[in-house]
Amino acid sequence: MNDHAIDRWRFVVAKGATFAALRHRNYRIWALAGFVSVIGTWMQVLGVNWYVLKETGSATSMGFAVLLQAAPTLLLSVWGGVLADRLPARPLLITAQVAHAALAAGLAAVALTGVGGLPLIFAISLGTGAVSAIEGPVMGRWASTLVDRETLGNALALGSLTNSAGRILGMSLGAIVVAAVGPALLFGINAVSFAAVVVALFAVRPGAPPAVAATQAGRAHDGVRAGFAYLRGQPVLLLALALSFVLGSLGRNYQVTMAAMSDGPLDAGASGYGFLSTVFAVGTVLGAIVAARRRSLDYRTLVVAGLLASGLQIVAGLAPGTWSFAAVILPIAAAAVVIDTTVGTRAQLDTDGAMRGRVLAALAVTGSVSAAVGAPLLGWLAEHAGPRQTLVLAGSAAAIATAAAAVALDRQRTRATTLTLVVPRPRHPVRRLAWRAARMVRPTGAACVVAPAGPGGVRLGSLRLEELATAGSAARR
Repeated sequence: MNDHAIDRWRFVVAKGATFAALRHRNYRIWALAGFVSVIGTWMQVLGVNWYVLKETGSATSMGFAVLLQAAPTLLLSVWGGVLADRLPARPLLITAQVAHAALAAGLAAVALTGVGGLPLIFAISLGTGAVSAIEGPVMGRWASTLVDRETLGNALALGSLTNSAGRILGMSLGAIVVAAVGPALLFGINAVSFAAVVVALFAVRPGAPPAVAATQAGRAHDGVRAGFAYLRGQPVLLLALALSFVLGSLGRNYQVTMAAMSDGPLDAGASGYGFLSTVFAVGTVLGAIVAARRRSLDYRTLVVAGLLASGLQIVAGLAPGTWSFAAVILPIAAAAVVIDTTVGTRAQLDTDGAMRGRVLAALAVTGSVSAAVGAPLLGWLAEHAGPRQTLVLAGSAAAIATAAAAVALDRQRTRATTLTLVVPRPRHPVRRLAWRAARMVRPTGAACVVAPAGPGGVRLGSLRLEELATAGSAARR
């Protein structure tokens, strides 16, 4: 590669191209380790499902094992968020990787020897879910320190791309391995894969430009209640979380609706369900690429993606055959990834740094609750009303919720852009003179000028929204 080509590559990356976050050395190391770990994780998921199904012949038992891994998120994520805000991330993450490796090795031992059987498999699944619940907010906050603010959204989108590609590769390779030698090797491979993450944690150099920084670090000592109190005071973020919950519960549980459509109106059987699952996975990869190519992931993007996914869900309910249904599923999956990436980006950029771990924990809980509520609800509707009717009804409800959220978000934006910076009259003579001069230029009651503030916010005059309170207190001094 000549000098011109190298300069060209650097220019494209620096300008926010699809892989802009990869210009950061720390992120490159982390992304590679994460890809290896994701492959191992999905190998283990397939291995657990296969082992339980083989031992019991019951899909219900297999679903119970999956539930055990997801349930701890509802109870422990908030505490993981507190730890993320209080303690250094690196030691916590190293401890979590060692725990994951030990649990995976335990699964391999059970699969090889049969000692403990299903009860031990279920216990290890519960332990794995507990470690993941605590680790999640810590890892989310750690990842935000590997890039700068301008490339955080791109980094999150590339993370989605890594997860989707790792899932496809892990499940594909896992299916070959489990058919050849059984699930024990899958568990062993996953145990070894966590070594890549530990190596990356030691290889990452400190002092990288953080994407987000704590603005009120003194509040980090507060606990779970402080996190909930903070969220109550963030109406825009609460609206985004509420919309994410609705879209996740009614429009994201496609493993349920695809199975119901394959077994029912489409008459595609198990092979058709496998084909649709593959199409959905490809759609998530495309969605991650779309999100990575966007310079800004804002609330408008969230609303547009939500309306698109909801409208296409209605169309999916009317699709006459498997191929037409697959053609609609593809963009729905892509929109789902854009939604997740946008909400995750805003949760990182639009929150107080001292509370960011707890906000990420709330996001994780929202995702778990939406899956726990949506899956049985959609299954019940598909059984009693029919799969097609379920898709149409759920898509309509999601579209209405998205439109309502759009109106509410617009009202919050309008309030922000019409705020006035009312500064108390200072007592100091020199400051009082400057205050009077400012009133001549912009009388009290006039709306502040709104100008772009770059990714993550708007700027009123020369102040960000989050700086208004600080400016007011400074003026009083």
